[in-house]
Amino acid sequence: MKQFLTVGKIINTHGIKGEVKVQSATDDLNRFKSLKKAYIDNVEVEVCGCKLQPNKAILKIKGIDTIEEAERLKNKEIKVERQNAIKLKRDCYFAADIVNCNVYDENGLYLGKVNDIIYTGSNEVYCVEGEKEILVPALKSIVTDIDIENNKIIIKPLDVWQ
Repeated sequence: MKQFLTVGKIINTHGIKGEVKVQSATDDLNRFKSLKKAYIDNVEVEVCGCKLQPNKAILKIKGIDTIEEAERLKNKEIKVERQNAIKLKRDCYFAADIVNCNVYDENGLYLGKVNDIIYTGSNEVYCVEGEKEILVPALKSIVTDIDIENNKIIIKPLDVWQ
């Protein structure tokens, strides 16, 4: 499992005093209110302020005091250490733990690895790259088991849900 988890991506500056606009990579935007320590390019930063907008957070990072300094952070990911991540509900997983999982059908047929996740609004879709690329809706009726410890996802056979 990865030690660091991405919680957002800096998409722009905000104002002239060094604030940055962050697109959340988590289900709970409110998690940014309690964020005090994060990592950008593997360097620890202190978050000293947060405002929320619809689907975005505005963060003030200690030592970033001008729009020019904030501009240099554009397109960078904001990460947290796994132990500082929010606690997930049962049967919820971090995207970083799903990507690179091996996918098999219930008959044991290897289908490939998850190489990306598409966020559709209603449910996620796992992009599985194998002999051919398949898109697997992350629905309980299709995904029957996720075993993060063994890096394995089991889905119903393709002919059942196509």
